[in-house]
Amino acid sequence: MKTWFHSWRAAIRIARRDAWRSKGRSSLVLAMIALPILGVSALDLTYRSSELSPAERVERTIGAADARFRDAQVGGVPIFQDPTGDIHTPVKEYENEPWPSGATDVTKAIPAGSTVLTDSNASAKLTTTHGLLMTEVRELKASDPVARGIMTLLDGRFPEKNDEVMATSHFLESSGLSVGSTLSARNFDRPYRIVGSYELPDALGTDQVNALPGAFLAPYAKAVEKAGLPAPDTSLSYLVRKAGGFTWNTVKEINTKGVAVVSRAVMIDPPADSEVPLYQKDGWGNYQSSPAAGAAELASLATVVGLAMLEICLLAGPAFAVGARRSRRQLGLVGANGGARSHIRAIVLSGGLVIGIAAAVTGTVLALILTLLLQPVLESTMGQRFGAFDIRPLELLGIALLAVLTGLLAAIVPAVTASRQTVLASLTGRRGIRRSSRVLPLIGLAALLLGGAVALFGSTVSEQVTLVAAGSALAELGVVAMTPALVGLFGRTGRWLPLSPRLALRDAVRNRGRTAPAVAAVLAAVAGTVAVSTYMASREAQNRAEYEATLPYGVAAAFVQEEGGRDVPAVREAIQRQFPVDVRADVERVSVGKPGCPPWGGDPACGRYEVIVPRANECPLYASLPGGGDPSEKYTPEQRRKLVTEDWRCMDSASSGMYVSDGGLVVGDAKLLQVLGVDDPATVKALADGKIVSFNRALVQKNGTIAIKQITDIAAADKASEENRPAPGKVSSLPAYLVPGDQKSYGLQALMTPATAKAAGLSTVPMGVYVSTDRLPDSEQRQKLDGDLAKLGSNVELHLEEGFVNDNGIVLLSLAIFAGLVTIGAAGIATGLAQADAEADLKTLAAVGAPPRVRRTLSGFQCGVVAAMGVILGSAAGLLPAVGLRLTEERNQIRMYEQNVAEGWSGELTPPHVPIVVPWETLAGLLVAVPLGAALLAALVTRSRGALARRAAT
Repeated sequence: MKTWFHSWRAAIRIARRDAWRSKGRSSLVLAMIALPILGVSALDLTYRSSELSPAERVERTIGAADARFRDAQVGGVPIFQDPTGDIHTPVKEYENEPWPSGATDVTKAIPAGSTVLTDSNASAKLTTTHGLLMTEVRELKASDPVARGIMTLLDGRFPEKNDEVMATSHFLESSGLSVGSTLSARNFDRPYRIVGSYELPDALGTDQVNALPGAFLAPYAKAVEKAGLPAPDTSLSYLVRKAGGFTWNTVKEINTKGVAVVSRAVMIDPPADSEVPLYQKDGWGNYQSSPAAGAAELASLATVVGLAMLEICLLAGPAFAVGARRSRRQLGLVGANGGARSHIRAIVLSGGLVIGIAAAVTGTVLALILTLLLQPVLESTMGQRFGAFDIRPLELLGIALLAVLTGLLAAIVPAVTASRQTVLASLTGRRGIRRSSRVLPLIGLAALLLGGAVALFGSTVSEQVTLVAAGSALAELGVVAMTPALVGLFGRTGRWLPLSPRLALRDAVRNRGRTAPAVAAVLAAVAGTVAVSTYMASREAQNRAEYEATLPYGVAAAFVQEEGGRDVPAVREAIQRQFPVDVRADVERVSVGKPGCPPWGGDPACGRYEVIVPRANECPLYASLPGGGDPSEKYTPEQRRKLVTEDWRCMDSASSGMYVSDGGLVVGDAKLLQVLGVDDPATVKALADGKIVSFNRALVQKNGTIAIKQITDIAAADKASEENRPAPGKVSSLPAYLVPGDQKSYGLQALMTPATAKAAGLSTVPMGVYVSTDRLPDSEQRQKLDGDLAKLGSNVELHLEEGFVNDNGIVLLSLAIFAGLVTIGAAGIATGLAQADAEADLKTLAAVGAPPRVRRTLSGFQCGVVAAMGVILGSAAGLLPAVGLRLTEERNQIRMYEQNVAEGWSGELTPPHVPIVVPWETLAGLLVAVPLGAALLAALVTRSRGALARRAAT
């Protein structure tokens, strides 16, 4: 025991001294190991710090209150809820009955003697230095002790008067306002002074303004209604404090009154799932990760960590071999003085241990420092404040041990190789000749074949992506094991090469112990890049083939559905000003009720309209039945297939495309037809004659008219819909013209002029604009338009048809750069080791009169050879997982296609096409540019002349 301890102590001291002497090499290996440790440790610290405890979470949700009460909006019927209060549903099943809805009086459920604080929320367009900004307005007495913890005061004070507000820091930044500024709202001229700045710890990016209860929302709603607009929807909850709090049994009792509760006691100490009635209801279980899913995640994590450690070992292993080769005389002296092979192995392994410990300490310390320094940036990116800076020593220790283990694993092969050198060879500098293992390539071949078979089975039989990934990983490990043998095969091409590349290739083949790990490291990085690039390129080709334009190329459309189109004129002018407009078509929509009503209703004074589809024109597969139920069930698959392929009522119609308005009805003129590419003279003439132009045959009645129903009683219409009856309302019939042929209308189903709508008794309001452009707007023009629209504070739906746009180009470029950096790094390490080995040969070349450039070119070709071999093998290995995944997707899509055909829901005769596309541009960059760049870089950093010295006799 004592001898073992002292021998390892001496070995560690020698390794520490050697690491200090070779600072450059040691720093390189330390960085390779420490950087992943830094990233993983920082991720662990960030995740644990952002993971709130139940007490922290409840404080941010309900402050110092014991519970938050809110209306479940089910008319007061009993409900079941989950322990967090986020999910609830009525106790009773309402399969064949109308779903309960409506408000209930929450205050009746609050126990007597409780302290109550109201919390109201709504939205309003507030004035800013730039224009208007849609902002959440909250009425909560933030200074009350019950609300402590919900808001964090940053500057100033809480509001104390009805004309004072405080705003979130994000709102102040977005609006250009500051503490002391005043603001108001559109349609509401009352000024409010900002007296403080605050933040919501769980939502740092929220634009919110806080006022005292009753100070803003009620007068604002009256002003908005006075302007002819519907009042904003307001959500109201109650913060309640009561002695003893609210237990789970108390919460369930309150649920019987139709009130949902967020309880402090329940969130801190939640009940078991068996005690939650909601989880006992069919379809409402507590869906959490199953043990199988957890095991799969753990296996995936272990695979990623293992492959990362393998990559680091492959990169760092040659660096340790460099150290062992440069210290061979020292190691020989250890053997000459009685040291055993185990002592030599211990010295080299101690180098890995020393570097691993140093990397672990460096990575962990840097992770702590950087996470602390970057905490504000991380919180801003995540949109929430950390709870507490949570350090888990055992987790950080486990991550640090990975660094130590990686260092030891990287030093194993160099340690074994160094211990096998004879004392004489070490002292004289002779390298000897050692045949490469014949067993390892066979094992690699077996792993390659087995992995390929597993991936093929997963992609063509089982349709499991996990099997494809596992088989691909096993096959890649097999290729890594075969690398020494494959390097030998590359050596046979040397006979056709000039002197310098031939010497470089011969040197790489003769010294496979240092070449193979570097080639394998390049192989692994390139294989991952090629796999992802191939998969993404294939998906891009499929998405491009399946892409369906929502507008003609170069056409832009903008819609504003709120406030009766008040901001539509400003939107039209902004587009006309910033875009290269060719033809502009202003459009309107039909409005029922007050002019400021939204198209979907939502106010008692607001209604809606329907474009009536005649019963005879409805597709039998979707037509509602008098008694309810699925109408398609009465048809056989053959009958359904015949309907979807031969019956025009069930075939795709003009309804495909972008959503325009209810029923696809738009009010406009002939310019809209021109923008959409409809050049039929008869259609233009029919529109001018006062007819409604229809692109959908199903809308046209037998008498050649289209019927539009104006519904003013929304409640009666909803009740009629539940009872499968026509909704009551006034019906206007307009003469229609059906556009002949299969004219693509991009979601537009019916078009009429403003004069036609007025003659039919239909009110209209501005909706938006369509424009065709001379050319696609550039980035500057789009940014200017976005700025102009942002000043309006309205929800503008803007779409510009650019055709298919590939968003993955930057990802592919990033992957190629990553693979290139790894390739250059691995090849550079192998080149450094080659120079250490070939120093005697270089001296001989200089002695016999070789020009100085030979040294530089030889170094460049040595680096290029390693890079080229790794890139070629990695490119071949990376195609397997990509092809396997695409085959799996193809089989899934074909199975769904066959199922639809068998059930009669598809009439397509052509099965789905799932292309496999090789990204030749990425491959060309990897196969040509990366090895060439590595060779040039190595040649540039290598000195042309070495130190003259006599060659030692051997």
